[in-house]
Amino acid sequence: MPLEARLSAFMDGETSREEKEELERLIASDPEARRIFDELRHGSDVGRKAFEEVLKEPVPLALVRSIKSAQAPKAREPAPKLSRPSLKLAPTGRQALAAALILFVVGGGIGYLLGVLPPSAPPAPPAATAQNRTWLDDIAAYHRIYSRQPRHIVEVQATEADEITRWLTGTVGVKFNLPDLAADGLVFQGARMFIADGRPAGQLIYKNLDGDIIAICFMKDDGAPDNGNLDETIKDDVSIVSWHRNGSAYAVVGPSSDAMLDEIANRVSTEI
Repeated sequence: MPLEARLSAFMDGETSREEKEELERLIASDPEARRIFDELRHGSDVGRKAFEEVLKEPVPLALVRSIKSAQAPKAREPAPKLSRPSLKLAPTGRQALAAALILFVVGGGIGYLLGVLPPSAPPAPPAATAQNRTWLDDIAAYHRIYSRQPRHIVEVQATEADEITRWLTGTVGVKFNLPDLAADGLVFQGARMFIADGRPAGQLIYKNLDGDIIAICFMKDDGAPDNGNLDETIKDDVSIVSWHRNGSAYAVVGPSSDAMLDEIANRVSTEI
């Protein structure tokens, strides 16, 4: 490299350690090299001072306005991603032959087993469909829940007898009276409405001296034939006495341990 280029790199700190030491010895021993170094350093000082003076000058107003009014550069669209080269896994001839032999042996073994084993038994017939639930099933399930709710037995209290009659008659569609069962030791608590067999059903709730819940249930049922007979059904711990009259279904529900439930149902059937 020319001496000027080497000395310029030395001034900018772009030389290696060995070359730096060599140029320092050259500048100290060679007058021509020292002269060139002094000229380069002087020129660098002059240029730096001139640049500093330029920086001190104010920025023209027109340039400031053009910078402020310039639009921001548009965002560059992302470069399309390069798809990774697909790898082709091609088996060798020996690998292909070995795989074919394995498949042949496995397939032959499966075929042999299928031929030796006896034919499978015919599929079992589908289980008989469960008997359709009736409204008595819903009554029993519902009674087990609300009879254990001492603070929320009814929706409308017994003191609102007119509201009970108006509400349940309009909702259920069955006209009824409020039976007086005081002679049977039952105290009227109030009423509620629930869903049985997919239809609205009314419920008059009484409580006996032992604290057990006895309820009278009724709903509209035009499809069933009239039957004035009282039928008793026991579902685990719940006993139900039901009958059908004038397009309506009735039931008296209580604990299965209550021996007087049929007599209560007989009185209800004449008073309701």
